[in-house]
Amino acid sequence: ELVEQYGRFSLADVMGPAIRYAANGFRATPYLNDCIGVSAAEVARFPETARTFLPDGRPVKAGELVRQPELAESLQAIAAEGPGVLYGGALGQLIVDDIQKNGGIMTAADLEAYEIIYREPLRGHYRGYEIVVPAPPCSGGLHILQILQILEGYDVAALGFGTPEMIHLLAECFKIAFTDRAAHVGDQQEVPVEWLISAAYGAERRAGIDMGMAHRPVPGVPPSTESGNTTHVTAADADGNIACLTQTINHIFGSKVTVPGTGIILNNTMALFDPHPGMANSVASGKRMVSSMSPTILLKDGQPFMALGTPGGVRIFPAVLQAIINVIDHGMSLQEAVEAPRVWTQGQELELEEGVAAAVRQDLAQRGHRLLEVSAVAGGMNGVHFNDDGTIIGAACWRADGSPAALSGGPSRPGARFRPTVVP
Repeated sequence: ELVEQYGRFSLADVMGPAIRYAANGFRATPYLNDCIGVSAAEVARFPETARTFLPDGRPVKAGELVRQPELAESLQAIAAEGPGVLYGGALGQLIVDDIQKNGGIMTAADLEAYEIIYREPLRGHYRGYEIVVPAPPCSGGLHILQILQILEGYDVAALGFGTPEMIHLLAECFKIAFTDRAAHVGDQQEVPVEWLISAAYGAERRAGIDMGMAHRPVPGVPPSTESGNTTHVTAADADGNIACLTQTINHIFGSKVTVPGTGIILNNTMALFDPHPGMANSVASGKRMVSSMSPTILLKDGQPFMALGTPGGVRIFPAVLQAIINVIDHGMSLQEAVEAPRVWTQGQELELEEGVAAAVRQDLAQRGHRLLEVSAVAGGMNGVHFNDDGTIIGAACWRADGSPAALSGGPSRPGARFRPTVVP
């Protein structure tokens, strides 16, 4: 629908590169090899998935060619016939048949009933910038705005990047956000958005923060099954259009189930619901689960300033929040902001990336934080920054595959090829 309403090209043109890579293959990266290795035992249980990613029983090696011809055929069918082939058509029926064959309860009627919901984005302000984020049940943007309201009352620049005071303040803000998320945010209910992101509530929450001591973890925050293995893309063009897109099938390779004959891997995002009844995010028929996805666009004086997002599950919105204040308060470039060391907590251990200094860790421990050093908080963030002279700068970080790329000249004419027999 986005292509139909806002795109310049046909769905077939837009899907063409993905179809070609699925059919002809792409070279596995070291990162993909690592991802397969982490999930190898689970993937091995499902022959259709293992056939692609565990040839000869071992993970695809970096540099090896990964071909997905059946996925190419499925994508080609969608490109030719439109999304109806998936939601109510032959491709959807293959998915339903396989799910029911293996004890699942999804029906063709479920797929046919699926609707895309257009929601007005939430908008907030921070130090002269307008912040535009998705509305619930996508909760990440809501909590970015909530935390920024709390931070408005602090001289964040004076606290400094990576200091014990700044990290402590962030940790306390994250605990507040996760507590409110568990209590108030879900689908099919009235989420008190305006209250949660109001200046008055921010001031109320700010008053409860003790800069000298960590709050005790708030009981009742359920452990999350939201995976960090998501994908984010940020794109912008010369006309000022911005696409800030986060998508996921939750865990690496989702449910690990590939529907025979389609190449399509099924997600496992039902795990994102709260299994306890009576909660804001409890499981219900036709309900959409809460996610932390936080594609974010910043405007300055009404003009695009920056757009960014990241994978990372429940670590997404704290990571995006840190990148925002890195630019606005700490004066970093976008590249510096997405690569800078991150921290995270939802009330248990305070995760610190390896770049946090030992003296800072010691100070935080004295404030009552239980520390856990990790290799990475959240995933490979990327974004674009709009300069005053009209140029655009892209940035991507080291935590996952990804790099900025600029294109000029527009798409080629239909049928144009450059050495088409050479596999990328």
